[in-house]
Amino acid sequence: MREISITKEEAGQRLDKLLGKYFRAATASFLYKMLRKKNIVLNQKRAGGRELLSEGDRIQVFFSDETFERMRGGDHQDQAFFALKEIDYRHVHVIYEDEDILALDKPAGCLSQRAGQKDMSLNEEMLAYLIAEGALTRESYFLFHPSVANRLDRNTSGLILAGKTLRGQQYLSEQLRDRSVIKLYHTIVRGRLTEELQLDGYLYKDVSRNQVLVSETKEDLPEGAQEIHTAYRPLDHGKDLTLLEVHLMTGRSHQIRAHLASIGHPIAGDPKYGDFHWNQILRRKYGVRGQLLHSYSIKLPDGREIICPEGEIYRRVLSGQDGCACDGTLKNRKSQT
Repeated sequence: MREISITKEEAGQRLDKLLGKYFRAATASFLYKMLRKKNIVLNQKRAGGRELLSEGDRIQVFFSDETFERMRGGDHQDQAFFALKEIDYRHVHVIYEDEDILALDKPAGCLSQRAGQKDMSLNEEMLAYLIAEGALTRESYFLFHPSVANRLDRNTSGLILAGKTLRGQQYLSEQLRDRSVIKLYHTIVRGRLTEELQLDGYLYKDVSRNQVLVSETKEDLPEGAQEIHTAYRPLDHGKDLTLLEVHLMTGRSHQIRAHLASIGHPIAGDPKYGDFHWNQILRRKYGVRGQLLHSYSIKLPDGREIICPEGEIYRRVLSGQDGCACDGTLKNRKSQT
């Protein structure tokens, strides 16, 4: 007989779901058959599989050693776990951490999650960090894989949230799905904006081109366009640019970039929706090599606010220290976040 003890990381999920993760080589019908025959029991009692697990619960498994190891399919999981252990996580920048969630500073150019099997992303680096810190063990990895909860474009920097535990992952997923999380971005755009404004419109994503179209009316776009809302507040000005705080009210693909470009204020360095000639000047004078869009603040419904200041490139462009684009008379900006 083998026994599986439920920790806080696994608590909150159904018994059958956990068994499917633990015995990855087993079919669902096999596991339900083992439950019916009481070869798998919960707290020494017969279980149907739909029970919600709590910390401290114990699952007794009456398999032979050979069957137990075969049903676990452990070779693949072990290979994945030990591969994660070898990842260099030292540059992972943790902004906030508690028992259940993490907030990380994603650098521009880094994927939030893998796009292909061979990709390296912040998600894998985060897992390597948790393994090194002892928060993720070989045994717990069989039962639950921590994961990032929100995504940013590859070349957008800033805050990424991740669930360390199932409880944390469920909490973040629920709040993000209900849009009860307030997400604020900092970005530098072409032109001078002086007043707060909310932009309303519609967005259509052309999947084949990985590009979106934005319009004030739905009729101007192909079928499938989604409603979008983007609010902004000027924080600072240069000669021909503005630092904005943007409230992402609806989180669609490329929403901030395309919405601002649609009103004639493209984001600095944006290769897809930006101003090519202005981008060339910014690249030559300040070294801007990608869109200056940064996830700056996330406010959770429980009152917590996590802030991740933008990088040095923003200050370099705003200060105009290289003598271009900005007149050097920047206001003392005060964020209201």
